[in-house]
Amino acid sequence: MELAAEEGFDLEDVEGAIEEAGHGPLPVLAVVGRPNVGKSTLVNRIIGRREAVVEDKPGVTRDRVTYEAEWAGRRFKVVDTGGWEQDVLGIDAAVAAQAEYAIETADAVVFVVDAKVGATDSDEAVVKLLRKAKKPVVLCANKVDGQSGESDAASLWSLGLGMPHPVSSLHGRGTGDMLDAVLDVLPEAPEQTFGGVAPGGPRRIALIGRPNVGKSSLLNKVAKENRVVVNELAGTTRDPVDELIELGGVTWKFVDTAGIRKKVHLQQGADYYASLRTAAAVEKAEVAVILIDTTETISVQDQRIITMAVEAGRAIVIAYNKWDELDEERRYYLEREIETEMQQVSWAPRVNVSALTGRHMEKLVPAIETALAGWETRVPTGRLNAFLGEIVAAHPHPIRGGKQPRILFGTQAGSKPPRFVLFASGFLEHGYRRFIERRLREEFGFEGTPIHISVRVREKRGAQYKKKK
Repeated sequence: MELAAEEGFDLEDVEGAIEEAGHGPLPVLAVVGRPNVGKSTLVNRIIGRREAVVEDKPGVTRDRVTYEAEWAGRRFKVVDTGGWEQDVLGIDAAVAAQAEYAIETADAVVFVVDAKVGATDSDEAVVKLLRKAKKPVVLCANKVDGQSGESDAASLWSLGLGMPHPVSSLHGRGTGDMLDAVLDVLPEAPEQTFGGVAPGGPRRIALIGRPNVGKSSLLNKVAKENRVVVNELAGTTRDPVDELIELGGVTWKFVDTAGIRKKVHLQQGADYYASLRTAAAVEKAEVAVILIDTTETISVQDQRIITMAVEAGRAIVIAYNKWDELDEERRYYLEREIETEMQQVSWAPRVNVSALTGRHMEKLVPAIETALAGWETRVPTGRLNAFLGEIVAAHPHPIRGGKQPRILFGTQAGSKPPRFVLFASGFLEHGYRRFIERRLREEFGFEGTPIHISVRVREKRGAQYKKKK
Protein backbone atom coordinates (compact mmCIF):
# COMPACT_ATOMS: atom_id res chain seq x y z
CA MET A 1 0.00 0.00 0.00
CA GLU A 2 2.97 2.33 0.61
CA LEU A 3 4.09 1.69 -2.96
CA ALA A 4 0.58 2.38 -4.21
CA ALA A 5 0.43 5.70 -2.34
CA GLU A 6 3.87 6.72 -3.63
CA GLU A 7 2.86 5.99 -7.22
CA GLY A 8 -0.39 7.98 -6.96
CA PHE A 9 -2.92 5.11 -6.94
CA ASP A 10 -6.22 5.40 -5.11
CA LEU A 11 -5.83 2.96 -2.19
CA GLU A 12 -9.47 1.84 -2.37
CA ASP A 13 -8.99 0.99 -6.06
CA VAL A 14 -5.84 -0.99 -5.26
CA GLU A 15 -7.59 -2.97 -2.51
CA GLY A 16 -10.52 -3.61 -4.85
CA ALA A 17 -8.23 -4.79 -7.68
CA ILE A 18 -6.37 -7.21 -5.39
CA GLU A 19 -9.63 -8.54 -3.93
CA GLU A 20 -11.14 -8.93 -7.42
CA ALA A 21 -8.12 -10.85 -8.73
CA GLY A 22 -7.77 -12.99 -5.62
CA HIS A 23 -11.40 -13.92 -5.02
CA GLY A 24 -11.17 -17.28 -6.78
CA PRO A 25 -14.45 -18.52 -8.22
CA LEU A 26 -17.51 -16.28 -7.85
CA PRO A 27 -20.89 -17.59 -6.66
CA VAL A 28 -23.18 -18.55 -9.55
CA LEU A 29 -26.81 -17.48 -10.03
CA ALA A 30 -28.81 -19.38 -12.68
CA VAL A 31 -31.84 -17.67 -14.27
CA VAL A 32 -34.32 -20.34 -15.40
CA GLY A 33 -37.92 -20.64 -16.58
CA ARG A 34 -39.98 -21.74 -19.54
CA PRO A 35 -39.55 -19.99 -22.95
CA ASN A 36 -40.47 -16.31 -23.44
CA VAL A 37 -40.97 -15.32 -19.80
CA GLY A 38 -38.27 -12.62 -20.05
CA LYS A 39 -35.16 -14.36 -18.67
CA SER A 40 -32.67 -12.62 -20.99
CA THR A 41 -34.31 -9.21 -20.38
CA LEU A 42 -33.93 -9.80 -16.64
CA VAL A 43 -30.27 -10.85 -17.10
CA ASN A 44 -29.60 -7.60 -18.99
CA ARG A 45 -31.22 -5.68 -16.14
CA ILE A 46 -29.07 -7.50 -13.53
CA ILE A 47 -25.76 -6.95 -15.37
CA GLY A 48 -26.68 -3.35 -16.23
CA ARG A 49 -26.17 -3.55 -19.99
CA ARG A 50 -27.89 -4.99 -23.06
CA GLU A 51 -25.73 -8.01 -23.77
CA ALA A 52 -28.05 -11.03 -23.77
CA VAL A 53 -29.97 -11.26 -27.07
CA VAL A 54 -33.63 -10.37 -26.60
CA GLU A 55 -36.45 -10.84 -29.13
CA ASP A 56 -40.22 -11.01 -28.72
CA LYS A 57 -40.51 -14.68 -29.57
CA PRO A 58 -39.77 -17.90 -27.63
CA GLY A 59 -36.56 -19.91 -27.99
CA VAL A 60 -34.05 -17.12 -28.81
CA THR A 61 -31.58 -18.20 -26.09
CA ARG A 62 -30.27 -21.74 -26.52
CA ASP A 63 -26.89 -22.14 -24.84
CA ARG A 64 -25.95 -21.35 -21.26
CA VAL A 65 -24.31 -17.90 -21.31
CA THR A 66 -22.42 -16.55 -18.29
CA TYR A 67 -21.98 -12.88 -17.35
CA GLU A 68 -20.40 -11.12 -14.35
CA ALA A 69 -22.64 -8.87 -12.25
CA GLU A 70 -22.41 -6.71 -9.14
CA TRP A 71 -25.09 -5.64 -6.66
CA ALA A 72 -24.64 -3.83 -3.34
CA GLY A 73 -20.86 -4.27 -3.55
CA ARG A 74 -21.00 -8.06 -4.09
CA ARG A 75 -19.87 -9.70 -7.30
CA PHE A 76 -21.35 -12.90 -8.73
CA LYS A 77 -21.91 -14.73 -12.02
CA VAL A 78 -25.27 -14.80 -13.77
CA VAL A 79 -26.09 -17.70 -16.10
CA ASP A 80 -28.75 -17.03 -18.74
CA THR A 81 -30.39 -20.25 -19.93
CA GLY A 82 -32.71 -21.33 -22.71
CA GLY A 83 -36.37 -22.00 -21.94
CA TRP A 84 -37.03 -25.29 -20.12
CA GLU A 85 -39.89 -27.40 -21.45
CA GLN A 86 -40.94 -30.95 -20.64
CA ASP A 87 -41.33 -33.75 -23.18
CA VAL A 88 -39.46 -32.01 -26.02
CA LEU A 89 -37.21 -33.49 -28.71
CA GLY A 90 -34.26 -32.44 -30.87
CA ILE A 91 -32.68 -29.04 -30.24
CA ASP A 92 -35.37 -28.14 -27.67
CA ALA A 93 -34.30 -31.16 -25.60
CA ALA A 94 -30.66 -30.01 -25.80
CA VAL A 95 -31.70 -26.51 -24.65
CA ALA A 96 -33.62 -28.04 -21.72
CA ALA A 97 -30.55 -30.14 -20.82
CA GLN A 98 -28.39 -27.01 -20.70
CA ALA A 99 -30.90 -25.38 -18.33
CA GLU A 100 -30.88 -28.49 -16.09
CA TYR A 101 -27.08 -28.45 -16.02
CA ALA A 102 -27.13 -24.73 -15.10
CA ILE A 103 -29.38 -25.53 -12.10
CA GLU A 104 -27.11 -28.38 -11.04
CA THR A 105 -23.95 -26.23 -11.05
CA ALA A 106 -25.46 -23.00 -9.63
CA ASP A 107 -25.28 -21.82 -6.02
CA ALA A 108 -28.76 -20.24 -6.22
CA VAL A 109 -31.56 -19.95 -8.80
CA VAL A 110 -33.91 -17.20 -9.95
CA PHE A 111 -37.04 -18.87 -11.28
CA VAL A 112 -38.82 -16.52 -13.72
CA VAL A 113 -42.59 -16.88 -14.22
CA ASP A 114 -44.82 -14.74 -16.45
CA ALA A 115 -47.22 -13.17 -13.91
CA LYS A 116 -49.71 -12.22 -16.65
CA VAL A 117 -50.09 -15.85 -17.77
CA GLY A 118 -49.83 -17.39 -14.30
CA ALA A 119 -48.41 -20.79 -13.37
CA THR A 120 -48.53 -23.31 -16.24
CA ASP A 121 -47.91 -27.08 -16.31
CA SER A 122 -44.35 -26.36 -17.52
CA ASP A 123 -43.79 -24.04 -14.54
CA GLU A 124 -45.02 -26.77 -12.18
CA ALA A 125 -42.55 -29.19 -13.81
CA VAL A 126 -39.68 -26.70 -13.28
CA VAL A 127 -40.68 -26.44 -9.59
CA LYS A 128 -40.28 -30.25 -9.26
CA LEU A 129 -36.83 -29.94 -10.90
CA LEU A 130 -35.80 -27.18 -8.48
CA ARG A 131 -36.99 -29.13 -5.42
CA LYS A 132 -34.97 -32.13 -6.57
CA ALA A 133 -31.85 -29.94 -7.00
CA LYS A 134 -32.23 -28.59 -3.42
CA LYS A 135 -30.84 -25.18 -4.36
CA PRO A 136 -32.06 -21.89 -2.83
CA VAL A 137 -34.68 -20.33 -5.15
CA VAL A 138 -35.90 -16.75 -5.56
CA LEU A 139 -39.25 -16.61 -7.35
CA CYS A 140 -39.47 -13.76 -9.87
CA ALA A 141 -42.99 -12.80 -11.02
CA ASN A 142 -42.07 -10.98 -14.25
CA LYS A 143 -44.07 -8.57 -16.45
CA VAL A 144 -45.67 -6.76 -13.49
CA ASP A 145 -45.62 -3.25 -14.94
CA GLY A 146 -47.85 -1.53 -12.34
CA GLN A 147 -50.06 -1.88 -9.25
CA SER A 148 -52.72 -3.72 -11.25
CA GLY A 149 -50.34 -6.65 -11.82
CA GLU A 150 -49.54 -7.14 -8.11
CA SER A 151 -52.52 -9.47 -7.61
CA ASP A 152 -51.33 -11.63 -10.55
CA ALA A 153 -47.95 -11.95 -8.84
CA ALA A 154 -49.56 -12.85 -5.50
CA SER A 155 -51.33 -15.83 -7.10
CA LEU A 156 -47.87 -17.44 -7.65
CA TRP A 157 -47.65 -18.25 -3.92
CA SER A 158 -49.41 -21.44 -5.05
CA LEU A 159 -46.10 -22.73 -6.53
CA GLY A 160 -44.83 -23.28 -2.97
CA LEU A 161 -41.50 -21.47 -3.49
CA GLY A 162 -42.12 -18.67 -1.02
CA MET A 163 -42.81 -15.01 -1.73
CA PRO A 164 -43.10 -14.05 -5.41
CA HIS A 165 -41.12 -10.88 -6.17
CA PRO A 166 -43.12 -8.69 -8.58
CA VAL A 167 -40.73 -7.41 -11.23
CA SER A 168 -40.76 -5.69 -14.59
CA SER A 169 -37.46 -6.68 -16.14
CA LEU A 170 -38.25 -4.42 -19.10
CA HIS A 171 -38.68 -1.26 -16.99
CA GLY A 172 -36.61 -2.23 -13.94
CA ARG A 173 -39.52 -2.11 -11.51
CA GLY A 174 -38.87 -4.25 -8.41
CA THR A 175 -35.52 -5.68 -9.59
CA GLY A 176 -33.63 -4.09 -6.67
CA ASP A 177 -35.79 -5.81 -4.05
CA MET A 178 -35.45 -9.09 -5.93
CA LEU A 179 -31.63 -8.78 -6.04
CA ASP A 180 -31.56 -8.04 -2.30
CA ALA A 181 -33.38 -11.37 -1.83
CA VAL A 182 -30.84 -13.06 -4.14
CA LEU A 183 -27.92 -11.80 -2.03
CA ASP A 184 -29.60 -13.20 1.09
CA VAL A 185 -29.47 -16.76 -0.34
CA LEU A 186 -26.30 -16.51 -2.47
CA PRO A 187 -23.13 -17.66 -0.64
CA GLU A 188 -20.15 -15.30 -0.39
CA ALA A 189 -18.16 -17.82 -2.45
CA PRO A 190 -19.06 -21.18 -3.97
CA GLU A 191 -18.37 -24.27 -1.93
CA GLN A 192 -14.90 -25.60 -2.78
CA THR A 193 -14.73 -29.33 -3.40
CA PHE A 194 -10.93 -29.45 -3.77
CA GLY A 195 -9.33 -32.26 -1.82
CA GLY A 196 -12.53 -34.25 -1.37
CA VAL A 197 -15.21 -33.51 1.22
CA ALA A 198 -12.87 -32.61 4.09
CA PRO A 199 -9.61 -30.61 4.05
CA GLY A 200 -6.69 -32.95 3.65
CA GLY A 201 -8.79 -35.51 1.76
CA PRO A 202 -7.67 -37.23 -1.46
CA ARG A 203 -6.58 -34.93 -4.30
CA ARG A 204 -8.97 -35.11 -7.29
CA ILE A 205 -7.49 -36.02 -10.69
CA ALA A 206 -9.77 -35.83 -13.77
CA LEU A 207 -8.78 -37.94 -16.80
CA ILE A 208 -10.03 -36.08 -19.89
CA GLY A 209 -9.62 -36.29 -23.65
CA ARG A 210 -11.34 -37.25 -26.88
CA PRO A 211 -13.31 -40.52 -27.04
CA ASN A 212 -11.20 -43.68 -27.29
CA VAL A 213 -7.85 -42.14 -26.24
CA GLY A 214 -7.51 -44.67 -23.40
CA LYS A 215 -8.81 -42.87 -20.28
CA SER A 216 -10.56 -45.94 -18.85
CA SER A 217 -7.59 -48.18 -19.70
CA LEU A 218 -5.28 -45.74 -17.88
CA LEU A 219 -7.51 -45.79 -14.78
CA ASN A 220 -7.57 -49.61 -14.79
CA LYS A 221 -3.79 -49.71 -15.13
CA VAL A 222 -3.08 -47.35 -12.20
CA ALA A 223 -5.69 -49.23 -10.13
CA LYS A 224 -4.09 -52.56 -11.14
CA GLU A 225 -7.54 -54.06 -11.70
CA ASN A 226 -10.49 -53.64 -14.07
CA ARG A 227 -12.44 -50.92 -12.28
CA VAL A 228 -14.21 -49.53 -15.38
CA VAL A 229 -15.47 -50.98 -18.66
CA VAL A 230 -13.04 -50.77 -21.59
CA ASN A 231 -14.13 -51.38 -25.16
CA GLU A 232 -12.81 -50.49 -28.62
CA LEU A 233 -16.14 -48.77 -29.25
CA ALA A 234 -15.63 -45.02 -28.71
CA GLY A 235 -17.81 -43.50 -26.00
CA THR A 236 -18.05 -46.49 -23.64
CA THR A 237 -17.83 -44.28 -20.53
CA ARG A 238 -20.80 -41.94 -20.03
CA ASP A 239 -20.89 -41.07 -16.33
CA PRO A 240 -17.78 -39.79 -14.49
CA VAL A 241 -16.43 -42.68 -12.40
CA ASP A 242 -14.64 -41.81 -9.11
CA GLU A 243 -12.06 -44.27 -7.82
CA LEU A 244 -9.82 -44.00 -4.74
CA ILE A 245 -6.40 -45.37 -5.70
CA GLU A 246 -3.24 -45.61 -3.59
CA LEU A 247 -0.03 -44.77 -5.41
CA GLY A 248 3.35 -44.17 -3.80
CA GLY A 249 1.83 -44.34 -0.32
CA VAL A 250 -0.68 -41.57 -1.13
CA THR A 251 -4.42 -41.99 -1.80
CA TRP A 252 -5.69 -40.15 -4.92
CA LYS A 253 -9.20 -39.80 -6.28
CA PHE A 254 -9.07 -40.48 -10.03
CA VAL A 255 -12.13 -39.51 -12.07
CA ASP A 256 -12.63 -41.29 -15.40
CA THR A 257 -14.76 -39.08 -17.68
CA ALA A 258 -16.65 -39.42 -20.94
CA GLY A 259 -14.75 -38.44 -24.08
CA ILE A 260 -15.42 -34.88 -25.22
CA ARG A 261 -16.67 -34.97 -28.80
CA LYS A 262 -16.79 -32.27 -31.45
CA LYS A 263 -19.82 -29.97 -31.56
CA VAL A 264 -21.27 -30.86 -28.18
CA HIS A 265 -24.46 -28.87 -28.90
CA LEU A 266 -25.29 -31.13 -31.88
CA GLN A 267 -25.18 -34.32 -29.81
CA GLN A 268 -28.26 -36.06 -28.57
CA GLY A 269 -29.36 -38.14 -25.61
CA ALA A 270 -26.75 -39.86 -23.44
CA ASP A 271 -23.71 -38.44 -25.27
CA TYR A 272 -24.94 -34.89 -24.73
CA TYR A 273 -25.43 -35.38 -20.98
CA ALA A 274 -22.07 -37.19 -20.79
CA SER A 275 -20.27 -34.12 -22.19
CA LEU A 276 -21.95 -31.86 -19.63
CA ARG A 277 -20.98 -34.19 -16.76
CA THR A 278 -17.37 -34.25 -17.98
CA ALA A 279 -17.23 -30.43 -17.87
CA ALA A 280 -18.58 -30.56 -14.29
CA ALA A 281 -15.96 -33.19 -13.32
CA VAL A 282 -13.16 -30.89 -14.55
CA GLU A 283 -14.57 -28.01 -12.44
CA LYS A 284 -14.45 -30.21 -9.32
CA ALA A 285 -10.94 -31.57 -9.99
CA GLU A 286 -7.60 -30.09 -8.95
CA VAL A 287 -5.56 -31.64 -11.77
CA ALA A 288 -6.64 -32.43 -15.31
CA VAL A 289 -4.63 -35.25 -16.92
CA ILE A 290 -5.24 -34.68 -20.63
CA LEU A 291 -4.73 -37.82 -22.72
CA ILE A 292 -3.56 -37.48 -26.33
CA ASP A 293 -3.71 -40.43 -28.75
CA THR A 294 -0.21 -40.46 -30.28
CA THR A 295 -1.26 -42.74 -33.16
CA GLU A 296 -3.44 -39.92 -34.56
CA THR A 297 -2.60 -36.36 -35.56
CA ILE A 298 -3.08 -33.82 -32.74
CA SER A 299 -6.44 -32.32 -33.60
CA VAL A 300 -8.33 -29.07 -33.07
CA GLN A 301 -10.53 -31.01 -30.65
CA ASP A 302 -7.47 -31.91 -28.52
CA GLN A 303 -6.63 -28.21 -28.36
CA ARG A 304 -10.21 -27.29 -27.40
CA ILE A 305 -10.07 -29.77 -24.51
CA ILE A 306 -6.76 -28.25 -23.35
CA THR A 307 -8.29 -24.75 -23.55
CA MET A 308 -11.26 -25.92 -21.45
CA ALA A 309 -8.93 -27.18 -18.70
CA VAL A 310 -6.80 -24.01 -18.81
CA GLU A 311 -9.87 -21.74 -18.61
CA ALA A 312 -11.16 -23.81 -15.67
CA GLY A 313 -7.86 -22.94 -13.92
CA ARG A 314 -6.79 -26.51 -13.24
CA ALA A 315 -3.26 -27.88 -12.87
CA ILE A 316 -2.44 -29.77 -16.07
CA VAL A 317 -0.47 -32.88 -17.05
CA ILE A 318 -0.29 -34.02 -20.69
CA ALA A 319 -0.18 -37.83 -21.10
CA TYR A 320 0.74 -39.01 -24.59
CA ASN A 321 -0.88 -42.45 -24.68
CA LYS A 322 -0.30 -45.50 -26.94
CA TRP A 323 3.42 -44.64 -27.10
CA ASP A 324 4.28 -48.31 -27.57
CA GLU A 325 2.47 -48.31 -30.94
CA LEU A 326 4.68 -45.62 -32.54
CA ASP A 327 7.22 -46.32 -35.24
CA GLU A 328 10.20 -44.00 -35.86
CA GLU A 329 8.47 -42.03 -38.62
CA ARG A 330 5.32 -41.30 -36.58
CA ARG A 331 7.46 -40.37 -33.57
CA TYR A 332 9.37 -37.81 -35.66
CA TYR A 333 6.18 -36.16 -36.94
CA LEU A 334 4.56 -36.28 -33.49
CA GLU A 335 7.45 -34.29 -31.97
CA ARG A 336 7.00 -31.65 -34.73
CA GLU A 337 3.25 -31.53 -33.96
CA ILE A 338 3.92 -31.09 -30.24
CA GLU A 339 6.28 -28.18 -30.97
CA THR A 340 3.72 -26.38 -33.15
CA GLU A 341 0.29 -27.42 -31.81
CA MET A 342 0.97 -27.66 -28.05
CA GLN A 343 2.70 -24.31 -27.53
CA GLN A 344 -0.13 -23.04 -25.32
CA VAL A 345 0.74 -25.66 -22.68
CA SER A 346 4.51 -25.96 -23.18
CA TRP A 347 4.73 -25.40 -19.38
CA ALA A 348 2.73 -28.57 -18.57
CA PRO A 349 4.59 -31.74 -17.43
CA ARG A 350 4.64 -34.37 -20.16
CA VAL A 351 4.57 -38.15 -19.76
CA ASN A 352 4.79 -40.70 -22.60
CA VAL A 353 2.75 -43.70 -21.48
CA SER A 354 1.02 -46.84 -22.62
CA ALA A 355 -2.17 -47.57 -20.68
CA LEU A 356 -2.26 -51.02 -22.30
CA THR A 357 1.24 -52.23 -21.33
CA GLY A 358 1.85 -49.99 -18.31
CA ARG A 359 4.91 -48.34 -19.87
CA HIS A 360 6.17 -45.34 -17.82
CA MET A 361 3.08 -45.33 -15.59
CA GLU A 362 5.38 -44.72 -12.61
CA LYS A 363 6.11 -41.24 -14.04
CA LEU A 364 2.46 -40.15 -13.85
CA VAL A 365 2.29 -39.41 -10.10
CA PRO A 366 5.53 -37.34 -9.98
CA ALA A 367 4.16 -35.28 -12.90
CA ILE A 368 0.87 -34.75 -11.03
CA GLU A 369 2.76 -33.72 -7.86
CA THR A 370 4.87 -31.25 -9.87
CA ALA A 371 1.74 -29.70 -11.43
CA LEU A 372 0.05 -29.40 -8.01
CA ALA A 373 3.17 -27.74 -6.53
CA GLY A 374 3.16 -25.14 -9.33
CA TRP A 375 -0.60 -24.63 -8.94
CA GLU A 376 -0.20 -23.83 -5.23
CA THR A 377 2.97 -21.69 -5.48
CA ARG A 378 2.96 -18.23 -3.86
CA VAL A 379 5.62 -15.56 -4.47
CA PRO A 380 6.36 -13.07 -1.64
CA THR A 381 5.48 -9.49 -2.64
CA GLY A 382 9.01 -8.19 -1.96
CA ARG A 383 10.64 -10.82 -4.14
CA LEU A 384 8.05 -10.30 -6.91
CA ASN A 385 8.65 -6.54 -7.03
CA ALA A 386 12.43 -6.96 -7.07
CA PHE A 387 11.95 -9.31 -10.05
CA LEU A 388 9.57 -6.86 -11.82
CA GLY A 389 12.06 -4.02 -11.27
CA GLU A 390 14.81 -6.04 -12.98
CA ILE A 391 12.51 -6.80 -15.94
CA VAL A 392 11.45 -3.16 -16.40
CA ALA A 393 15.10 -2.06 -16.32
CA ALA A 394 16.36 -4.74 -18.72
CA HIS A 395 13.32 -5.05 -21.04
CA PRO A 396 11.15 -1.90 -20.95
CA HIS A 397 7.76 -1.85 -22.69
CA PRO A 398 7.95 -0.58 -26.32
CA ILE A 399 7.11 3.10 -26.82
CA ARG A 400 3.61 3.57 -28.25
CA GLY A 401 2.19 6.97 -29.26
CA GLY A 402 5.16 8.76 -27.71
CA LYS A 403 4.60 7.14 -24.29
CA GLN A 404 6.27 4.23 -22.57
CA PRO A 405 4.06 2.34 -20.07
CA ARG A 406 5.89 1.11 -16.99
CA ILE A 407 5.08 -1.61 -14.44
CA LEU A 408 5.15 0.26 -11.12
CA PHE A 409 4.60 -2.68 -8.76
CA GLY A 410 2.70 -5.96 -8.48
CA THR A 411 1.34 -8.54 -6.06
CA GLN A 412 0.14 -12.14 -6.15
CA ALA A 413 -3.55 -11.98 -5.30
CA GLY A 414 -4.17 -15.73 -5.06
CA SER A 415 -3.14 -19.27 -5.95
CA LYS A 416 -4.84 -22.42 -7.33
CA PRO A 417 -4.09 -21.16 -10.00
CA PRO A 418 -1.61 -18.29 -9.37
CA ARG A 419 -3.24 -14.89 -10.00
CA PHE A 420 -1.20 -11.70 -10.26
CA VAL A 421 -2.17 -8.03 -10.36
CA LEU A 422 0.27 -5.60 -12.00
CA PHE A 423 -0.15 -1.86 -11.45
CA ALA A 424 1.16 0.17 -14.38
CA SER A 425 1.46 3.75 -15.63
CA GLY A 426 -0.25 2.83 -18.94
CA PHE A 427 -1.82 0.01 -20.94
CA LEU A 428 0.42 -3.08 -21.31
CA GLU A 429 0.16 -4.80 -24.69
CA HIS A 430 -0.78 -8.48 -24.88
CA GLY A 431 2.67 -9.44 -26.20
CA TYR A 432 4.38 -7.77 -23.23
CA ARG A 433 2.04 -9.55 -20.80
CA ARG A 434 2.97 -12.86 -22.42
CA PHE A 435 6.64 -11.91 -22.01
CA ILE A 436 6.04 -11.20 -18.29
CA GLU A 437 4.30 -14.57 -17.89
CA ARG A 438 7.20 -16.35 -19.61
CA ARG A 439 9.73 -14.67 -17.33
CA LEU A 440 7.63 -15.45 -14.23
CA ARG A 441 7.77 -19.13 -15.20
CA GLU A 442 11.53 -18.98 -15.77
CA GLU A 443 12.10 -17.31 -12.39
CA PHE A 444 9.58 -19.03 -10.10
CA GLY A 445 8.68 -22.31 -11.85
CA PHE A 446 4.87 -22.54 -12.02
CA GLU A 447 5.26 -25.81 -13.91
CA GLY A 448 1.94 -27.42 -14.77
CA THR A 449 -0.32 -24.46 -13.96
CA PRO A 450 -1.97 -21.66 -15.91
CA ILE A 451 -1.16 -18.13 -14.69
CA HIS A 452 -3.70 -15.29 -14.64
CA ILE A 453 -2.30 -11.76 -14.99
CA SER A 454 -4.52 -8.68 -14.69
CA VAL A 455 -3.27 -5.10 -15.14
CA ARG A 456 -4.55 -1.95 -13.44
CA VAL A 457 -3.59 1.38 -15.02
CA ARG A 458 -2.99 4.45 -12.85
CA GLU A 459 -5.54 7.15 -13.48
CA LYS A 460 -4.38 10.68 -14.30
CA ARG A 461 -4.17 12.94 -11.24
CA GLY A 462 -6.99 15.14 -12.53
CA ALA A 463 -9.30 12.14 -12.95
CA GLN A 464 -8.56 11.04 -9.38
CA TYR A 465 -9.35 14.52 -8.06
CA LYS A 466 -12.72 14.60 -9.90
CA LYS A 467 -13.52 11.11 -8.62
CA LYS A 468 -12.97 12.17 -4.99
CA LYS A 469 -15.06 15.32 -5.43
